[in-house]
Amino acid sequence: MNQNFELIILNFELEQSDCGFNPVNISPIYANIIAGRKQRKSLMIVLEYKVKGKHNQYKSIDEAIRTTQFIRNKAIRYWMDAPRDLKIDKFALNKYSTTLRKEFPFVADLNSMAVQSAAERGWTAISRFYDNCRKKISGKKGYPRFQKDCRSVEYKTSGWKLHPTKRQITFTDKNGIGKLKLLGKWDIHTYNVKDIKRVRLIRRADGYYAQFCLNITVTDIQPKTGKEIGLDVGIESFYTDSNGAQEPNPKFLRKAEKSIKQSQKQIYKKVKGSSGRRKARKVYAKKHLKVSRQRIEHAKRMARNVCKSNDLDININCELSVVAVSTSH
Repeated sequence: MNQNFELIILNFELEQSDCGFNPVNISPIYANIIAGRKQRKSLMIVLEYKVKGKHNQYKSIDEAIRTTQFIRNKAIRYWMDAPRDLKIDKFALNKYSTTLRKEFPFVADLNSMAVQSAAERGWTAISRFYDNCRKKISGKKGYPRFQKDCRSVEYKTSGWKLHPTKRQITFTDKNGIGKLKLLGKWDIHTYNVKDIKRVRLIRRADGYYAQFCLNITVTDIQPKTGKEIGLDVGIESFYTDSNGAQEPNPKFLRKAEKSIKQSQKQIYKKVKGSSGRRKARKVYAKKHLKVSRQRIEHAKRMARNVCKSNDLDININCELSVVAVSTSH
């Protein structure tokens, strides 16, 4: 992988529905665009592969995901039921995850670090609630809720083994996932296995994926252009720069709206619990997934073009609070 690229960090916090982006209720959007030239910074990058396995392996992945959700919810319940004088923190939840391994056999089948990672997800929700209370933000503070739609399981530095060809990965815990083939164009051969700090298995509408989180040092040696620019991210236009130029909003959801509505109608025509309804839901979810990927690729392409044509040292915080977006037809 060529490391001579712009250092761009895009953090979007969006409220999502069960199958994708929910245009009706949008949480505040925080867009942080940080770009620099000739800098060396250590950051985490994510390489994603699609995994190919057998049906029983996919069932084992689903079981590991359900176990992760169970541990996270038990950690939140433990925090809720704990007396006030007992301070529950991240280390207390990690210790509680060890108790869960002794109490439930299916939790013990999952790798110990994966169990800790699941408990840390519960602490992430709790710490976010504490931070919002300390900042005294208006409205709801985000009290931790029980999760019912978990779609991933995360391993740390153990519980998996990468094949020497780096085209296969084997999960060594007792969950029964076994060896999976990795399909994708991102070449992981140029990185050391020790740089891999996290491995995630993710379930999406079109299959299962493996993500490798690597801690690397990025060097940007792009030549200077002598130009500077400021960006303002908006809704009517994708962004407006300091020169007055506007990038139009691609409106991927609007273009796919008719097709999405048709696929949604097919769901309600099927009997609840039937295989036909499950297939119709899968088609509907794939359409939302396509829109989500179009948005991500468009954002990355625009950010790269801006950084290649300008010398940027920008930190833009755009906070948009939209309560409801309604359309009349």
